[in-house]
Amino acid sequence: MALEITDASFEEAVLNSDKPVLVDFWAAWCGPCRMVGPVIEEISGEYEGKAVVGKVDVDANQEFAAKYGVRNIPTVLMFKNGEVVGRQVGVAPKKVYTDAIDGLLD
Repeated sequence: MALEITDASFEEAVLNSDKPVLVDFWAAWCGPCRMVGPVIEEISGEYEGKAVVGKVDVDANQEFAAKYGVRNIPTVLMFKNGEVVGRQVGVAPKKVYTDAIDGLLD
């Protein structure tokens, strides 16, 4: 299950993580987000223990969406060592996300 990340937990869960982090910025009313959601959940299970996979509901948590310039959703950001190292806007095949994580694993 993907980690529910809020503005309050973002720094600890994402920026201070010692693992690569994939963050899906989404909203309940967003049709394309509902297409990406199950893929993110699948990836979360597959990379458990190797990477952090989380979701940020942009309606409830706007601080970091604004900070990272998320203007369209879904937007998936990849973080390593607290820095954004990848960005995918819109719906993409699962392989795009898994390749991004694989590229960050040591």
